[in-house]
Amino acid sequence: MPENAVTRVLLVDDEAPIRLLCRANLEYDGMQVMEAANGVAGLETARREVPDLILLGVMMPRLDGWEVAEQLRDDPRTSEIPIVFLTARSRLQDRTRGIDLGAVDYITNPFNPLELAPRLEALLARIRRGERDAMRRAKLAELRLELETYGEDGAPDPVLDDA
Repeated sequence: MPENAVTRVLLVDDEAPIRLLCRANLEYDGMQVMEAANGVAGLETARREVPDLILLGVMMPRLDGWEVAEQLRDDPRTSEIPIVFLTARSRLQDRTRGIDLGAVDYITNPFNPLELAPRLEALLARIRRGERDAMRRAKLAELRLELETYGEDGAPDPVLDDA
């Protein structure tokens, strides 16, 4: 992508307030935002528009974010679009599943909306430098360490806390 090109983000989430919050902050930072209120519309928009990045909710009717990510990965037109999950599902298993599905990041709600655009731009800059696989490996290593430290539910392990 040329240095002065506008970053195009597809925001897929069924919650209008989340879309509005993200849109306002991303557009303020100069990004172009496309919206889809469900997974089906998100897939259609991704295939038609081929955005630079997809910000994807998980809990949506008809076609959830997991299914959307799988279909995006299986489609040659969309398989290289970076996905960042944005969801209230913060369990370790959910975060691991998101990265396993090919996401480059996983943001849990609540989040600081002012940090969203800089975070996405930093991710895209690293991807442009060819660091996509390294980013995903690092994220998976971080999740594995958390699993070893806190267990599957992500809660502190009382045995470790007493040591």
